[in-house]
Amino acid sequence: MLFLIILLIIVCIALALFVLVQNPKGGGLATGGAGSNMFGVQRTGDVLEKGTWVLLALIVVLTLSITTVAKTGGTASSTDSKIQEQLDRTPAPSPLGGGAGAPAATTPATTAPADTAKK
Repeated sequence: MLFLIILLIIVCIALALFVLVQNPKGGGLATGGAGSNMFGVQRTGDVLEKGTWVLLALIVVLTLSITTVAKTGGTASSTDSKIQEQLDRTPAPSPLGGGAGAPAATTPATTAPADTAKK
């Protein structure tokens, strides 16, 4: 599963680079009336566009496979169970703060009764 996650990160970085390298198509808010791509090379644009779609499809496949492996309990479940066993063995801290570093619980100090006699 770790291999799939690393592969997904590499594909995401490659997709970001593919998108950044492409020339803008001139659509959307950037439309200035020019309908054709005057400055870009058509062949390079086709390769980058197809590469973008391939990388996008690869991201979808990788994320679905990571989800499937995680749900079925792939190879990472053995390490997860070791971590869970370690967590189960460690004692939970007291919600009142009476941990190992805290002083022992003390009883409230008794005060002498107030002198109520008038002098």
